[in-house]
Amino acid sequence: MIEQKKELENAVSEALTIAKKLGVDQAEVALGKTSGISVNTRLGEVENIEFNNDGGMGISVYINQCKGSASTADLSLQAIESTVKAAVDIARYTSKDIFAGLLDEDCLEKNPLDLDLYHPCKQDTAALLALAKSCEDIALNSDKRIINSDGAQVNSHSSMTIYGNTHGFLHSYASSRHSLSCVLIAQQGGEMQRGYSYTSGRAMADLFAPQWVAEDAVKRTVQRLGATKIKTQQAAVIFAPEVASGLFGHLVGAISGTSLYKKSSFLLDSLDTQIFPDWLDISEQPHLRKGIASAPFDQEGGKTITRNIVENGVLQTYLLTGYAARKLNMHSTGHAGGIHNWFVKTGELDLLGLFKEMGSGLFVTELMGQGVNLVTGDYSRGASGFWIENGVIAYPVHEITIAGNLKEMFMNIEAIGNDIDPRSSLKTGSILIKRMKIAGQ
Repeated sequence: MIEQKKELENAVSEALTIAKKLGVDQAEVALGKTSGISVNTRLGEVENIEFNNDGGMGISVYINQCKGSASTADLSLQAIESTVKAAVDIARYTSKDIFAGLLDEDCLEKNPLDLDLYHPCKQDTAALLALAKSCEDIALNSDKRIINSDGAQVNSHSSMTIYGNTHGFLHSYASSRHSLSCVLIAQQGGEMQRGYSYTSGRAMADLFAPQWVAEDAVKRTVQRLGATKIKTQQAAVIFAPEVASGLFGHLVGAISGTSLYKKSSFLLDSLDTQIFPDWLDISEQPHLRKGIASAPFDQEGGKTITRNIVENGVLQTYLLTGYAARKLNMHSTGHAGGIHNWFVKTGELDLLGLFKEMGSGLFVTELMGQGVNLVTGDYSRGASGFWIENGVIAYPVHEITIAGNLKEMFMNIEAIGNDIDPRSSLKTGSILIKRMKIAGQ
């Protein structure tokens, strides 16, 4: 991957040179290259081995604020030239957009940092298959209620990201991502349940051990056995970390520039207003070394900086691309392509402490469906998990729906546990919300 860096950067430079010769006002080129392997085992047998080597170049040109875009997977000089010409032809027939164009020069990252994101896998296919097989073997032999498996999978991929534009920006960085997962099926009586676990990281050495993944998958699967419905009611709800991150994911959508300039967000005009309890903070750290969502620059070449998203419950910033910033008469925040390593302030209680704090209520471990309206904030999703009684798990529950409004849910957060899920790019502990509607029997 590193060996290809100069060749790929030259391809981007060539595309920009051709665009300039064709007389465009501005041009930008994004090129991505990914290669890697995925292996699957099931019941001790090799089920799948898949190699991939994908890539493509996207070119956008601007002529009198009319935009044209084209792409190609062929990086030969002839193909690049044809693609640039295609983008130019398209630009001549599109409508003028006064907000279109490259990111302002003063927002570009002139000196990108090396964030230690590239740790390619040095293990061969046989070793990766052995890793998957060992994880599945441990799981299948650890509890007699585990009667089947949907398999274990190891993924290992490396990527090169290059971005250049006619403001003189041309930079690249390499990254890697590896994971191990296991999916199991448990049976008790006539009931069957499915569960899984995983680990991921920038380096293979950062993954949790196969035994941890296996034991966690077994625990999550057998705990679901004996699940029942509960009566329709209002009660306190705790979101486990792996689903709690989704709540803040809805915040991401609501304060993103596209939602704001389209006036399709329940948090319109919420900058510098309180949207969470006054003890809650959220920070962003894009330059965390080996971070899952770290980036030296965003997809427009924009600066990524450490910032507070929420401070003392007050929203400090929107998430803006260059285009959205111009539409809103604001400045880019370096979020073209998404967020970068969010950290939600946690409290002193662990999960068991949150159970005791709640007393009785619902502990949600899985959510289903897409019943979230970002325009109104209305929230309604299928859920499963456990009923908590007197501060301890009483029994598993399923086939229920939880509902509320995100504005109220955010303000009604009573506590956040210190049981952070380290695998997520949005790091939070379990979240206790004092009251939600629960639809069951």
